[in-house]
Amino acid sequence: MDADRSAEHEERRDTAEHPAEHDELRPLRGVRVLELGNYIAAPTAGRMLADFGAEVIKIERPGTGDELRNWRLKRGTTSLLYRTINRNKKSVVLDLRSDEGREAVLELVRRSDIVLENFRPGTLERWGLGPDVLEEVNPEVVLVRISAFGQTGPMSARPGFAAVAEGYSGFRELVGDPDRPPVRVGVSIGDSIAGMQAAFGACMMLFDRERRRRAIAEAAAHDALTAEATAHDPSTAAAAPRDRPSLADRAIDVALNEAMFSVMESLVPDHSAFGEVRTRTGGRMEGIAPSNGYLCAGGKSVVIAGNGDAIFKRLMTAIDRPDLAEDPELQTNAGRWRRRDDLDEAIGRWCADREVAEVLEVMEAAEVPAGPISTAEDLVADEQLAARGMIQHLDVSTGEETLHDVAFPGITPVIGGRSLPIDHLGPDLGEHTAEVLARLGLGRTDEEEPTTIQPGPVKRDQLQPVRALFSRSDPLMYR
Repeated sequence: MDADRSAEHEERRDTAEHPAEHDELRPLRGVRVLELGNYIAAPTAGRMLADFGAEVIKIERPGTGDELRNWRLKRGTTSLLYRTINRNKKSVVLDLRSDEGREAVLELVRRSDIVLENFRPGTLERWGLGPDVLEEVNPEVVLVRISAFGQTGPMSARPGFAAVAEGYSGFRELVGDPDRPPVRVGVSIGDSIAGMQAAFGACMMLFDRERRRRAIAEAAAHDALTAEATAHDPSTAAAAPRDRPSLADRAIDVALNEAMFSVMESLVPDHSAFGEVRTRTGGRMEGIAPSNGYLCAGGKSVVIAGNGDAIFKRLMTAIDRPDLAEDPELQTNAGRWRRRDDLDEAIGRWCADREVAEVLEVMEAAEVPAGPISTAEDLVADEQLAARGMIQHLDVSTGEETLHDVAFPGITPVIGGRSLPIDHLGPDLGEHTAEVLARLGLGRTDEEEPTTIQPGPVKRDQLQPVRALFSRSDPLMYR
């Protein structure tokens, strides 16, 4: 590690070890979230809430926990994918299908602001944890539900992953080359978009809850100042909450296929109005040119987007093609799209003789939007990401005796010009079970003596009265 990177690393580590200094920038501090989520969608929502201060208690099944722990596992017992998606959370092991597990979950619901789940529709209801039960325990709780196709409709009971949703939504039809089958992007984008919508929905309902409370308080204060104040019935202060929809009716209902469908822009309107059926266009964007990836000398590529009228002229001038810059047919985007092959050939020929750095230098001077097509190696060394705290180094076990210094992506969106520091990575399975259950009054080894809480994953003999919570029953069906 060179001197500059070492200094950066120590600065990042010092920040990560003192996250309390940044608490004032975490607007969700004081919010408690109960995450009943597996894989990526609900955990992404939980991660976003945790990143900005919410206490997220992640419930995992006995034995294996979240299956993401084993996805892309290179060594050890927990993948870096899990450590990344589940950062800043607490892991509690409970069997939701046992009576004791259900009771513990309901006690957590009683003390939580948000319940986040991504089971197949009907699963929580079968376990006696449906919206009516949750509302009885905590009338103010916010419920966020993520599933493949939503809680209603003829396909609601079907299982599904993001890959299915990406195809169903029309997204996959647009990805790849026109003469080849549709391809998959290299990340679970459907899960991530659904998770972001779920986090937004949760915050939206929290805002609505606080607005309702404020309205009730203001109405009560107004009544107290009126001539009828002495006859005021205190029960009327609670009238507004009784008028609101049930928890089932106001639950945030995120469907993976709809999350992807929502980012399809004018795909359906263009078909509805003009009969157009869009399909794959390779690295291009339908109807917009020039905008593509171009191979440079040395084997790496850049993206150049010259799709504005003025930008196009600057781009053509920069690559020594004034003839194209002044061509009457190319003065509008429609004309450029008709001649997209000519434009891509001209730009590609110019890039092929130059390294990425030179191409980007010329594009920057011409004020043409452009950027490298980066690898993971490029990202770790990127100055812009480093300047905004988007690469954060933390020590983590990778299955060997010693901890490793590993780079992780920072927290977005940025507040105040720099990413907030990561507090901790995704925890070990059950790492916080004893702590959380003790807080509920369940963590006792006998009738008189409180449990001695030890760091690390809970041991079965630590929690005598709730031993049934750790039943290794059949795996839970999450989708």
